[in-house]
Amino acid sequence: MTSRQQRNFPRQYARTRRFTLGAPRSFTVAPDGSRLVFLRSPSGTDPVNRLYVMDLDGDGPARERIAADPALLLGGSQEDLSPEERTRRERGREMAGGVVGYATDAAVELAAFALSGRLFVAELRAGTAREVAVSGPVVDPRPSPDGRLVAYVARGALRVVPVEGGDGADRAVAEPEGEDVAYGLAEHAAAESMHRSRGFWWSPESDRLLVARVDDGPVRRWWISDPAHPDREPRRVAYPVAGTENADVRLFLVGVDGAGRTEVVWDRERFPYLARVHWSSAGAPLLLVQARDQRTQHYLAVDAESGATRLVRAEEDGRWLELIPGAPAWAADGRLVRVSDEGGARVVVVGDRPLTDGALHIRGVLDVGDGDVLVSASAGEAATDPEIGAIHVYRVSGSGVERISEGPGVHTAVRGGPVTVLASAVPDRPGARVRVLRDGKRVAEVASYAETPVLSPRVALTVSGPRRVPCAVLLPRGYEEGDGPLPVLMDPYGGPHGQRVVAAHNPYLTSQWFADQGFAVVVADGRGTPGRSPDWEKAVAAGLAPVLDDQIEALRGLAERFPLDLGRVAIRGWSFGGWLAGFAVLRRPDVFHAAVVGAPVTDQRLYDTHWAERYFGGRPQDVPDAYRASSLVWDDGLVEAREPARPMMIIHGLMDDNVVVAHALRLSSALLAAGRPHEVLPLTGATHMPTQEAVMENLLRLQLDFLRRSLGLAGSAGPETSPGAGPDTSAGAGPDTSPGAA
Repeated sequence: MTSRQQRNFPRQYARTRRFTLGAPRSFTVAPDGSRLVFLRSPSGTDPVNRLYVMDLDGDGPARERIAADPALLLGGSQEDLSPEERTRRERGREMAGGVVGYATDAAVELAAFALSGRLFVAELRAGTAREVAVSGPVVDPRPSPDGRLVAYVARGALRVVPVEGGDGADRAVAEPEGEDVAYGLAEHAAAESMHRSRGFWWSPESDRLLVARVDDGPVRRWWISDPAHPDREPRRVAYPVAGTENADVRLFLVGVDGAGRTEVVWDRERFPYLARVHWSSAGAPLLLVQARDQRTQHYLAVDAESGATRLVRAEEDGRWLELIPGAPAWAADGRLVRVSDEGGARVVVVGDRPLTDGALHIRGVLDVGDGDVLVSASAGEAATDPEIGAIHVYRVSGSGVERISEGPGVHTAVRGGPVTVLASAVPDRPGARVRVLRDGKRVAEVASYAETPVLSPRVALTVSGPRRVPCAVLLPRGYEEGDGPLPVLMDPYGGPHGQRVVAAHNPYLTSQWFADQGFAVVVADGRGTPGRSPDWEKAVAAGLAPVLDDQIEALRGLAERFPLDLGRVAIRGWSFGGWLAGFAVLRRPDVFHAAVVGAPVTDQRLYDTHWAERYFGGRPQDVPDAYRASSLVWDDGLVEAREPARPMMIIHGLMDDNVVVAHALRLSSALLAAGRPHEVLPLTGATHMPTQEAVMENLLRLQLDFLRRSLGLAGSAGPETSPGAGPDTSAGAGPDTSPGAA
């Protein structure tokens, strides 16, 4: 790699929004396999997504066409987002604009989406798109299964409008009773920690809806302000901080004509969390509800006439019960499809029969077919070295298990009838390849317009230490044996739901850029990270100490095989990784000599109920020692800060409403009181997920400058150059999930 390429990488990384722009995403396949619908922006630097259709039912090759272009539909004007839409995008870590989400009818002939708070529909066969006049601003529009109606949320009310529109046709079917009540939206804890982004669901017959009523009245209010603009009012948000009241969530059945409203009844006092809702033609509405401590959950079938619920299954776990994407659901024959931790493994169960065993660690349910279940899974505890970081797609049934994806990589899929869309991010090429398979044979490929990175990772996937901690090690390109040991940069996320050691290309781009500045970069996934086994994930129950122990174990084990200078070790991270970086230099300054602490949760009492109470075993008032042991600051200042004091760079977005900037400010205050060296980089106007191009670019450069200064490397190499860097000769794939990413 040339020094010019190295200088250009931060700019390219920022301009392409971590190489996500131009890549196809959000696939939907028609049930007859005739159409594929997806989103993609027109280039690797254009942030505005269009809606596309690929026709698959002709005798000739597949044909791709634009179904909706925001530039045409908005007449060239910029998007104007409502506060509710901004919040939805923040919870989903959305980095693009234009059509960022859509929903279709059952036949995938009609798509609905919102632009600038206005409702649009696209007739996918005809290739036309038009606006439907409604009372906005529109949030989360979804067509009825029969394609005649669209339901959406506006100002806390759930409304329904015929696709053909007409005067007086737009009507509210559920209206808020007060300013703290909203219908059809997910509350903060659901969207942020349960990964349930929806708040309403259509009946298969298109005549009713299940609607969540969220009352934020009991929830503590926080104020998010932009100090750079003192003329602007702070934003008032309901944040369910650990140990305090959650939103009151109820569920109602409502008719599309607005007449008749029936409450769905379950023991909400014992099971306040509405974690999952599934309603299909295969059975009654299906709910998954959890106790507040998340150690008990019930699968409930809803009587759609009376609202009464029937217990289908109860589950318990002494640590916590993990929520799995795509589950639960009904099989075509009416049996319950679930993912459960049984016998030390995470398995797919249909009815009472497990369809997988400990050979696979199930990551999610992708589709439930007539006689099979499509899942994503990793090899789990039995993984051999070639399987490190791999995630595959499998078809499981009573007849056995069949792997659909091939070769090392991170694979996922969407299915409709005979057509499967397989997206594969692999180690030796950038981006993700998207293939369209009909009955297992490739019939098309969806083009990606994402830019090719100016660098390619030189990554070694391995395991380290007695626990075989999965690791990725990156050295400067051009480094040769005998060049001597390198200063080390640990680059983890390191915690729940954040696997970083993956068999793909793009996740290591920023790590390789730092390596090319003269570092040996180590990414380690210790206990608490996903993809290995339930026991591995749940080893952090009631405390996060194992997370740091495994980073140290991995580092020391790797030093026996790689040129690591253990006298110069830094660590960087964002969000959970930011907490881990701060935790490392405060608790183990004998190992870590500097830290970049990005958007950290410094006081665990200030994070949300569902997340914090799961991992610390209860509420702060009940188990204060568990919270204190995993916090960086407490009421009396720093927690267990040891000597010598190590420098920190603390970075935080001032508009962050997930990990609020109070975390960083309290840490800085405590460090100042203790006389410890640190610097604070406030990001004006940034949330938990900075998207401003200049901010994203210069954050990398400023971190590099801090690391060089802190480790005494400022004079060892010129700015953004690595003496050992050679020409860029490799290639590779997959989304960038570096700790610099939110």
